[in-house]
Amino acid sequence: MASTFSRIFSSRRTGGILSLVGAGSLATGFLLGRDHVKAVAERRNLYPASADFPDLTKHNNCMASCLTPGLYARLRDKATPAGWTLDQCIQTGVDNPGHPFIKTVGMVAGDEESYEVFADVFNPVILERHNGYDVKVMRHPTDLDSSKIKQGMFDEKYVLSSRVRTGRSIRGLSMPPACSRAERREVERVVTDALSGLKGDLTGKYYKLSNMTDKEQQQLIDDHFLFDKPVSPLLMSAGMARDWPDARGIWHNNEKTFLIWINEEDHTRVISMEKGGNMKRVFDRFCRGLKEVERLIYEKGWEFMWNERLGYILTCPSNLGTGLRAGVHVKLPMLSKDPRFNKILENLRLQKRGTGGVDTAAVGGTFDISNLDRLGKSEVELVQMVVDGVNYLVECEKKLERGQDIKIPASVIKRF
Repeated sequence: MASTFSRIFSSRRTGGILSLVGAGSLATGFLLGRDHVKAVAERRNLYPASADFPDLTKHNNCMASCLTPGLYARLRDKATPAGWTLDQCIQTGVDNPGHPFIKTVGMVAGDEESYEVFADVFNPVILERHNGYDVKVMRHPTDLDSSKIKQGMFDEKYVLSSRVRTGRSIRGLSMPPACSRAERREVERVVTDALSGLKGDLTGKYYKLSNMTDKEQQQLIDDHFLFDKPVSPLLMSAGMARDWPDARGIWHNNEKTFLIWINEEDHTRVISMEKGGNMKRVFDRFCRGLKEVERLIYEKGWEFMWNERLGYILTCPSNLGTGLRAGVHVKLPMLSKDPRFNKILENLRLQKRGTGGVDTAAVGGTFDISNLDRLGKSEVELVQMVVDGVNYLVECEKKLERGQDIKIPASVIKRF
């Protein structure tokens, strides 16, 4: 197997990198990085791993469940070629014990190689978070053929808006928790160059956070497009707010139905959305736009992080695979008061949030309902599960309005 150093110089991205910094600069930086990693490891060797093992006794996250003193001792002094360590992976989970009723993931990747170098921890975390998905033996399917979606039009008396989003990472560049300023700026350059080539209904404009006008900023706020500096302790501990707002921005098409956030939690977050209940149209635009962006990036010598075991690779293990969240804002005032509501969602593999996002309360019985799974199912399968599930929820709401009984459906999926 080729070394990481040789893979860097033989990959498609080499031309873009070398044209910017020169081969000598890249080689020097790589070697200095390895020297730094070696120096850190030598310093740590002064203390046994047991002295460094974090106190996880009060933690409720997947990392804390999977990381043992033995695993920590075996992996503590390892690092990815870019210098990312196990302690950096788990810091957000150490700093944030988790919600007593919601089990968070508790770790992030700093680069694509994190999932290989620290696989002994990441793999069991993935197994727990993704419903039994075993990275060692399973393969993740990808399917962006939107024509396969059936009954993708919701009753708009109940469904107010529809959205599909995912993330994508640029191979060869560190992810937001670990990237340097130069890498973050390179992500911005690569992506915005590609977006400038979009045509037709995907044609749009990029708004850089650091130099947008007050008028542009207010318009993005009014459109609910603008993302702010992270304030979540989970993201802050993971280092995702560093140098804010440097090299961050928002691109959207002229119709404001296709958006891309750059350098937020991931290199990119791709969103297709519109008012109403036409999920099939939203997913079609999502697939077309995503394929076109990938083609344009590939033409410039870059590619997205992907492998057959993990699918598309993103910062948080919870988003591996498709990285997809297909969701609707739907009015369910009667069903949401029914004691069976949560069990119905569980069996349909759906999750609920307030319309303001994670940890927000529903207002007036209106919820953000989306798929729970990301990995092990294709994009088409997950969107179809949302379509079928939301249609079932709406039918339950209608029955309750008529004074009829409802049933808890059979579970739509078993553990892998």
